[in-house]
Amino acid sequence: MEGLRERVREIGFLLEEEYGHAAPRQRLRPLDELVLTVLSQHTSDANSDRAFESLKQRFDSWEAVRDADPGEIASAIRSGGLARIKAGRIKELLQRITEERGTLDLDDVCGMPLAEGREFLLSLTGVGPKTAACVLLFSCGLPAFPVDTHVHRVARRLGIIPPSASAEEAHGILENLVPPEEVYNFHIHLITHGRRVCKAQRPRCDVCVLAPVCDYFAANR
Repeated sequence: MEGLRERVREIGFLLEEEYGHAAPRQRLRPLDELVLTVLSQHTSDANSDRAFESLKQRFDSWEAVRDADPGEIASAIRSGGLARIKAGRIKELLQRITEERGTLDLDDVCGMPLAEGREFLLSLTGVGPKTAACVLLFSCGLPAFPVDTHVHRVARRLGIIPPSASAEEAHGILENLVPPEEVYNFHIHLITHGRRVCKAQRPRCDVCVLAPVCDYFAANR
């Protein structure tokens, strides 16, 4: 395990040399981050950001979104894609939080230990490991490691998670391997690398700075 952690440190160093230190994201309140993460599913960051801003402009509170007709919510978030599906998910999520907590305020999640905060978020209907990790990392600054398709693909090709590891399993594996203070940087860099170089169909191994430490490159060169 220590050898793998050392390899992760080397990968982190190479990625930071290539892409620089990851710029901090604007920190949203936990409920805002939760809704934004739902909107980000199966679309680009630009589209989900537009949908989120449109939703906030259309409704003056999350209570108003919760009580709105799903069609009205869908109209507000159309730029994010899959609007009807996401509208239903957001409304159901807001209703469930109200039923369980009596309020639409999740700010106390950021005061919980990582494991407790994750357990609470996962207890909410429709919240999976990636969504919970996004709230904990981006809103609370806790070292949770969200695993999207880019992170999962790049980590498996590098060999820092087993080839058979699911995205759900990868969350815990990567959190154990990456130093807490490096989780944000490493996460952002893996996504950037997956989009620019380690593409799903045609990875650009010839220009990849991680080729010397990559299992996929070693097996296919």
